[in-house]
Amino acid sequence: MTHGADLARLDFWGRPPAEREQAFAALRATGRPVFVDYAPDAAQTVNGYFALTRHEQIIEVSRHPETFSSEPTATSLDDPPPALSEFVGSMISMDDPRHARLRRIVSRAFTPRMIKKFEDDVTLVARDIVDRLAERGPCDFVTEVAMPLPLTIICAMMGIPKSEYDGVIDATNLIIGVGDPDYVGPDGQDRTSMVGERFAYLHGLMGELAAERRERPSDDLVSALVTANLDGESLTERELGKFFGLLVIAGNETTRTALSHALTLFTDHPDQRALLTADLDARLPGAVEEVVRYATPVTWMRRTVTRDVDLLGHTYRAGDRVVLYYNSANRDEAVFDRPDEFDITRSPNPHVGFGGPGPHFCLGAHLARREMTVLLRELFTRLPGIHAAAPPVRQRSSFINGISRLPCAF
Repeated sequence: MTHGADLARLDFWGRPPAEREQAFAALRATGRPVFVDYAPDAAQTVNGYFALTRHEQIIEVSRHPETFSSEPTATSLDDPPPALSEFVGSMISMDDPRHARLRRIVSRAFTPRMIKKFEDDVTLVARDIVDRLAERGPCDFVTEVAMPLPLTIICAMMGIPKSEYDGVIDATNLIIGVGDPDYVGPDGQDRTSMVGERFAYLHGLMGELAAERRERPSDDLVSALVTANLDGESLTERELGKFFGLLVIAGNETTRTALSHALTLFTDHPDQRALLTADLDARLPGAVEEVVRYATPVTWMRRTVTRDVDLLGHTYRAGDRVVLYYNSANRDEAVFDRPDEFDITRSPNPHVGFGGPGPHFCLGAHLARREMTVLLRELFTRLPGIHAAAPPVRQRSSFINGISRLPCAF
């Protein structure tokens, strides 16, 4: 039998997906939060966390950010080491009022005109990617198709020069994949310093761009952000760097993961593929939502309890840590009929693949949906025979349900 303690072990996340889903089904069946006895090393005194595996638990916690705090971090089981504290702590790991202030300023930059420009860019970039794919022939879908779309869009939004694209993708790959042994430096460099270097690169890149845009504003998001002023407030240099880190990491890795899963799923489920291609325009929106539910690119987020509280029959104490397993909530039998089936006609589909309700619902959900919709339409219209030519090579990561390589053919 799988115990909650398995969730903190990297080996667990290297198991076949079906085995992991069975383990989460067993944990959901207990009907209560499962305590995971977890300490990363002898030097730390972390006393574990409660694993929340049911849909209703995650919905309720997400609705009460004043009690279930995103600080000091939402994205690590451990508190960040001092060497990284100046880089981490973006909006995703903040509570109100700081979170609300930043989100207001950032949202002000996402004007209808800016969003329309993003949407037009997505179509142009997707067409170019499929043009090059058709010329190239069979290749790795992750590096040649799924990765370039969100990376190009985000870099274009921010005004990042193309000469820096490789550096940005290297930084995001390493930061998000730090839990995977494959990302250990060849020179034996420890992970904390490797991550610190990549964050410093992203912050430095953004600092240079911000300085340029203050002198010579352009039609990009950095210009909008450095000039955004809300009640006399604007983003500081550090806040701008942290937002850029959040945008390129969250916006790039999650969308590329979802797109890679989409090709795998439509290869493994030819009936759903036939259903989709029979009426692409009508069924694409539902297909995108079902891919996000079924794959759940971001597996979990952490919260820290601020006060003693009773929630859904369990008492949490101030200082307790809870981890919201979105992947498990998206397979909850109490909410989803036939949760282990991939069904693009599923309706309703109240998944939490973009987070639960509340202030931390994904700011980029609209853009991610748009990117997936446009690229899948281009692929299945112009290369209807495209399919995964071999099983995916999966990342060993508890945080991202990532795919490293996926051969494709058509």
